[in-house]
Amino acid sequence: MTRPQTLGELKAGSYQPCSIKDEIRRNLMSALRRGDELFPGIIGYEKTVIPQLVNALLSRHDILLLGLRGQAKTRVIRLLTRLLDEYIPIVAGSEINDEPLRPISCFARELVAEHGDDTPIAWVHREDRYREKLATPDVTVADLLGDIDPVKAATLRLSFASEHVIHYGIIPRTNRGIFAINELPDLQPRIQVGLLNIMQEKDLQIRGFPIRLPLDLLMVFTANPEDYTNRGNIISPLKDRIDSQIMTHYPHEIEAAKKITRQEAWDERASQDGHAVDVPIFEYLRVMIEEVAFEARKSDYIDQNSGVSARLPICLLENVVSNAERRALCTGGKRAVPRICDLLQALTAVTGKIELVYEGEQQGVLTVARHVCGRAIKVVFDQHFPDAYTSDTEEASFGPYKDVIAFFAAGQTIEVSDTMSDREYGQALRAVTSLEQIANKYMPGHAKNPDELLPVMELVLEGLHQSRVLAKDELETGGVFRDMLGSMLDGLETGPRRQRRGKEE
Repeated sequence: MTRPQTLGELKAGSYQPCSIKDEIRRNLMSALRRGDELFPGIIGYEKTVIPQLVNALLSRHDILLLGLRGQAKTRVIRLLTRLLDEYIPIVAGSEINDEPLRPISCFARELVAEHGDDTPIAWVHREDRYREKLATPDVTVADLLGDIDPVKAATLRLSFASEHVIHYGIIPRTNRGIFAINELPDLQPRIQVGLLNIMQEKDLQIRGFPIRLPLDLLMVFTANPEDYTNRGNIISPLKDRIDSQIMTHYPHEIEAAKKITRQEAWDERASQDGHAVDVPIFEYLRVMIEEVAFEARKSDYIDQNSGVSARLPICLLENVVSNAERRALCTGGKRAVPRICDLLQALTAVTGKIELVYEGEQQGVLTVARHVCGRAIKVVFDQHFPDAYTSDTEEASFGPYKDVIAFFAAGQTIEVSDTMSDREYGQALRAVTSLEQIANKYMPGHAKNPDELLPVMELVLEGLHQSRVLAKDELETGGVFRDMLGSMLDGLETGPRRQRRGKEE
């Protein structure tokens, strides 16, 4: 279909001018009637954020998305362009996307007055009608609104009061589109004041000259609640002019969190040089990785006002896959089943994404990261295996684990690490009495493949350690499991008592 190329052709068609908010409202209503997915890829907001956002758009409101880091605020606002018309006409050459039937800039008004129905028309795609600015302390009013260009004034020999010497900022250049400011509280208060007229009166004032440009915009902002006290704030008059404030949140359920991580993480590795490694990701491992983030969001050692980003499980899963991939490449394997110790060696994805309170700082970030990973392992262990302290039979204490406990009580230890070959890893775990039978009984889905059962066996040991039944000495690449009572007695034998026992022996 050929689009009109002149103002006369545009008038002869069925085109009617429409404001940006009415345009979005019209397209949103059509999408709702059709049952379209409004925000593809946004998971966990179906009953909370998205209905509130739809209400705000139907009300033709400017919007503030308020939430902690990693809650998809920017992704949500970028998807708003899907609700725009595919193309809109503008006066060709206009810097501020002038509506051909209602031009507002001096350039467009003079062009239409001179050429009339022969005024050339250009068409702008919906993706070019979205502009975004990250609020930083160095942003100026000129960056956002514009300023007088003295070079242009001198070249054209015009007065500074002429509209022709204005250099437009990013906001007027987004006219008839969506303008977003990320991290609004970081914008200096004196700069926020410059937005007041645009928000309410919908006009632009530059350098105090009597120039009125009634801009047509949908304004969308994002902010982090932490910013209100730590780095800056949104001035009250501006908050009052933002029509709808919508609170975002982290996933409430593990299933939603898994969908997000599965969608975003790069866990299917393809190689173009023939060295591809198959790294299967089992469901219990996905749950364990998500539980790390859930446990971090409950930890007393971590600053909950700062939040724990959804990027944490995404990066953690990628690191676990990479650790298994690295082991397979070093040992010449074609398949690498992730181990529990791979999770504990992938903590670089955790340590950089948590902010600690004072008690956490005293413990150290690595210790806190290991702690939340241990809590996540315990959650998954409890989902699949019985409590070590409660027997469901008439047997002695420790129920199905009594043979495993007896193995370590006899003074035996085993080392498990992420650098072991599959053969060494299997030999170490199979040496523990009844461990393989326990893994087979409670997680039978992995029994067909011995290499898949081995991490389940390690999960049993790690779960018993997190249940305070087994002791574990942490190593750089893994750990050594040993008897809890023996570990406690060794800890007591310090100083003169150990020295005396050494002399007697």
